[in-house]
Amino acid sequence: MIDENPVTVNRGTGAGRRRRPRCQAHRFGVFLRNGGCLKLIPSISANMSISFRILKRSKRSRARLGLLQTPHGEVETPALVGVATQASVKTLTSEAALQTGSPLLICNTLHLHLKPGEAAVKAGGGLHKFMNWPRPIMTDSGGYQVFSLGFGMDHGMGKILKTKTGARVSRYQQPKLLKIGEDGVTFTSYLDGRQIFMGPKESIRIQEKLGADIIFAFDECTSPVADHEYTAFSMERTHRWAQVCLRTKRTGQALYGVVQGGKFEDLRRRSARFIGGLPFDGFGIGGEFGDDKKLMARMIGWVVDELPEARPRHLLGIGHPEDILPIVQAGADTFDCTVPTHYARHGTAFTSTGRLDLNQSRFLKDQGPLDRKCGCFVCGSYRRSYLCHLFRAKEATVMSLLTFHNLHYFNELVRRVRLEIKRGRI
Repeated sequence: MIDENPVTVNRGTGAGRRRRPRCQAHRFGVFLRNGGCLKLIPSISANMSISFRILKRSKRSRARLGLLQTPHGEVETPALVGVATQASVKTLTSEAALQTGSPLLICNTLHLHLKPGEAAVKAGGGLHKFMNWPRPIMTDSGGYQVFSLGFGMDHGMGKILKTKTGARVSRYQQPKLLKIGEDGVTFTSYLDGRQIFMGPKESIRIQEKLGADIIFAFDECTSPVADHEYTAFSMERTHRWAQVCLRTKRTGQALYGVVQGGKFEDLRRRSARFIGGLPFDGFGIGGEFGDDKKLMARMIGWVVDELPEARPRHLLGIGHPEDILPIVQAGADTFDCTVPTHYARHGTAFTSTGRLDLNQSRFLKDQGPLDRKCGCFVCGSYRRSYLCHLFRAKEATVMSLLTFHNLHYFNELVRRVRLEIKRGRI
């Protein structure tokens, strides 16, 4: 939903003093700064393909219940977005993924561009028909891969720093396997080593052909060891890319802008104010969250405080079971994470009593279900002993069984969080 109240541009007072113009979103369009002049960009509000309604706000936190309406159905929020990187939830059919209670999925722009290519997906009827998924789909922009295939690979780290390190990223550094420039990023393909260029224009055009309900503006996800100067420079470039994405988009797909700024409060708030002032249908909260996961909810709160309340917020790439309640309380409406599927493929099941590592031989003697409180078909039909045997025997079947259970467990956990918000307990 777009805020139709225009924001006045304040041109400042005093000799030679000008405040930076703020963007104006209204039914006629939005004015953005580009190359030193203001240009009119058509508003997407007149052709919006989603709507978002807040059903209940918590009196105890920033948590809220919402209803996200898309061309492929409604999603009750807060909600977990299942990860289908290459148009597939790994080890599951689309029918099975649907049975886990997954309300929507997110696919990856860069990976699908590399294989099979967006033209093949479009020829197959777009992602929904291509992968036989009837519910809503998001596509991320490729911005996370700027980090994961860049400084993340260089330093062997993820978005949240798990251990202290001497690695640092400062203003003029470049990753080894890709080059970040003003117009976009040159990737080295992990398939054949060829150079692949993707910028905001390319990302949007690829996502338009993929045909998801919700697409994201191209951005750079910064490293958790990036200093303030690098993060600020990268953030400003992401802001310029966001404007290009708005100018480029021609379809009726919903477009989310991405807030960056790393672990720095001043940058997070500045980014949220800038991106929140543009006519995006919703917002992604991206980037890294430093080296202390306990501070993550506070960082999300900085962003949420600055964003327009009426539009949906998506937290990109975070979601262990212990993260779900804090990020919902911080104000996230949807969030995606590979944890349920990734851990399943490595033999870990999430349960109401904690994680189970089915690599351990002790489970060969355990005749109980994965989780006595779980209502999924895996817990109703199979025992820990059998699942442990399958994993130790390297049978592929066990990966699909554990993936099904984990996704069902996560979706049920989020459903209970929604119920607690409704009851006024969160």
